[in-house]
Amino acid sequence: MMYPYILNKNQQIIVNGVHILRNTDVLDAINFANDALRSLYTETSKFDINIFDILGMRNLSGLVGEYFAKSIERFSHGNLVSNLHQDGYPDLLLVDTNEKKEYLNSLYTVDNGKKYPKSKEAFSPFKYGGVEVKATCGSTPTASKTPKPLIGEQRISIIKSFDWKAHHRETNNLFAIFWDFIGNTPIIAACFYRNDLTTSDWGQIVQPKEGGGRTTSVSIMNSGGIQKMCQGWIAVINNDSYIQKLSSAKWVGYAIQ
Repeated sequence: MMYPYILNKNQQIIVNGVHILRNTDVLDAINFANDALRSLYTETSKFDINIFDILGMRNLSGLVGEYFAKSIERFSHGNLVSNLHQDGYPDLLLVDTNEKKEYLNSLYTVDNGKKYPKSKEAFSPFKYGGVEVKATCGSTPTASKTPKPLIGEQRISIIKSFDWKAHHRETNNLFAIFWDFIGNTPIIAACFYRNDLTTSDWGQIVQPKEGGGRTTSVSIMNSGGIQKMCQGWIAVINNDSYIQKLSSAKWVGYAIQ
């Protein structure tokens, strides 16, 4: 099942001066990721397993982001490839020329069809840059005010905020997605892109606490960055609940049509 989306014809996906994707390519990637997530739910349900319950919300949001990143790679006409290092930056590497492809090929060895990075340093950051992908399903009121929605329950009616997190304040060329449960399955409800983020769009880095707390440092996009990000919308699901929610001045700022 394909959901209808509204595309922003005025928004372009440009990285380092290169127009790498059409908006229709992004829409194809959204639909492909949505289909993959539905298939995951359908197949695991055959074994009386709710894979989304098992993952939990935090891991699930990461999974949605990974599915979308792989889908963007698939529809990028060879301009973007996944970072070979699990801790590399950015998520998708820009390889739109033979020079960049040859450079990338020099950074890994191949054994039994698998690519092994020679070092982390060459992939974090990658010399020619690329795009980063972040996902969020938003925040809901505390349980004392409103019962927390269960995994699989649509959240849009009670979403009060959302943001995206990064490991450093230099994150730019960012695909940011907002997803929600529709028909028990995570569905990408909106996709945004900006190539002009600065350190001022991100909050101060929060370091992990000794003996517990966060396992890695994190910077949370601030309200100005979130508004800036949302104004770079590429595709929004054509549904009044999402359109009206995103029309808030702190997000897109108007009702998308």
